[in-house]
Amino acid sequence: MKILVTGGAGYIGGTVTRLLLSQGHQVTVFDNLCHSKRMAVAKAAEFVEGDLADRALVEKTLREGRFDGVMHFAALIEAGESMKAPEIYFRNNTAATLTLLESMLATGHDRLVFSSTAACYGEPEKTPILEDAKLDPTNPYGESKLLVEQMLRWLNESRGLRYASLRYFNVAGAMDGYGEAHEPESHLIPLILDVALGRRASIKVFGKDYPTKDGSCVRDYIHVQDLAEAHLLALAALREKCRLIYNIGNGQGFTVLEVIDAVRRVTGRPIQVVEEGRRPGDPAVLVASSEKIKAELGWQPKFAELDKIISSAWKWHQQRYA
Repeated sequence: MKILVTGGAGYIGGTVTRLLLSQGHQVTVFDNLCHSKRMAVAKAAEFVEGDLADRALVEKTLREGRFDGVMHFAALIEAGESMKAPEIYFRNNTAATLTLLESMLATGHDRLVFSSTAACYGEPEKTPILEDAKLDPTNPYGESKLLVEQMLRWLNESRGLRYASLRYFNVAGAMDGYGEAHEPESHLIPLILDVALGRRASIKVFGKDYPTKDGSCVRDYIHVQDLAEAHLLALAALREKCRLIYNIGNGQGFTVLEVIDAVRRVTGRPIQVVEEGRRPGDPAVLVASSEKIKAELGWQPKFAELDKIISSAWKWHQQRYA
């Protein structure tokens, strides 16, 4: 197949690109490199540097490529930043995606896998979270993604756009020498690994008064390769299905302090902790139920253990700064 991957110079999009290429597919990456570098694009992929807000370029890319499917990862992802500048998130995540969808319809492309988020749920009423849970984001980042899901639903009903929306939680780990390298970095595990490598003095823990076992937030961590494979299964399923919504996670949650302890175990390095107040918009607990995608598409995570996820990230992190 020929696949267009938006945000393919990023962490998850880049991993999916490499998995697609390894299975013999042709891939074109579309990315504006706002938080990554050209070297992050897989060598075997075609590359178009551009912004999704540029409809002329998006349509040109789609018309020339005649793709079998589009996988959409391009987005801003920082919940905390979205609380300070929500307009940037609605423009980049929501409005730019509408431009992509309009361009797909205008060029006859009707199959999309959308990188959504567990932030659509906000504070869940119960865990693990099921796909039919109430959607009530607590930050503009989650709202910007939920608005896209609502657009997709209506375009599916009115225009026949086939789509899969994958809502996932915290992603970590590395695959085949490619791992997490955001610029700037804000995700927990690579930040803790920076402490283990001596690149930063300590790790901040935001909030010690949540209703959890140790007072820190609980999150569900999934290995990036498991997540990438779920995207490929969803793309294949869209040959027969017209609308799919799945949670992707490993079904068990870990507190921030438990993740820090796991990094200590894996690396054998001391990790200094600095306690800070809560960040606005952070839910206390986010843990996914992935039983639906397991039952319907046969997806099974291969790296469910937290220590294995961190070990692969640690290996990549050391290589990255060698």
